[in-house]
Amino acid sequence: MTRISLFGAGGRMGKAISEAAVHRPDVEIVGDGADVFVDFSAPDALERNLDAALSEGKPIVIGTTGLSPEHRRMIDEAAGRIAVLQSANMSLGVNLLAHLVREAAARLGPDWDIEIVEMHHRHKVDSPSGTALLLGEAAAAGRGVALETVAERGRDGITGARKEGGIGFASLRGGSVAGEHQLIFAAEGERIELGHRAESRAIFARGAIEAALWLTGKPPGRYDMDDVLGLK
Repeated sequence: MTRISLFGAGGRMGKAISEAAVHRPDVEIVGDGADVFVDFSAPDALERNLDAALSEGKPIVIGTTGLSPEHRRMIDEAAGRIAVLQSANMSLGVNLLAHLVREAAARLGPDWDIEIVEMHHRHKVDSPSGTALLLGEAAAAGRGVALETVAERGRDGITGARKEGGIGFASLRGGSVAGEHQLIFAAEGERIELGHRAESRAIFARGAIEAALWLTGKPPGRYDMDDVLGLK
């Protein structure tokens, strides 16, 4: 039995993880005495939650999105002392998709334009989504470039012709959509589309639990869902 303590237990994802854990005999959600922490709270709570994990000497899974470079620095620093697994999306399917995107981008030349389209429910506060950025980073890594140097966001008005090598983002918001992502490779006369549709937050909850189980007992270091999937 692995004991999980949740940061952000009252949020949408926290509730989904609690509900998923009820049906599993191998995990228990606890308030104290946890084997591993799981954080789905908010960016401004990250430092406090990392400090709690550090003080207990326990691993932590971070699924909070909208993180800044400073937050990533905090995570890197904490990973020197405890095991930290951070991912913008805990879905096993999405992370396998990111792997496929990275492989495709590495094999297709710069004449293949890359566009990422995502849609989420009306209450989502960050844009592009963390998952869209995850896919963008995978595509950029496949091409051996940094995403921030090629990302194109918020096109409006007379923007001119598309820049070669750019990675475009489009964000849609409305209704109760749990999460849809499509990555398009477009060249002259042909197009490749890779995508993922989340029909329920339960898939993210299941992935978060699998990540927590995998991380428990691991040595200090920075991990992600590729490690859980055995893709490294």
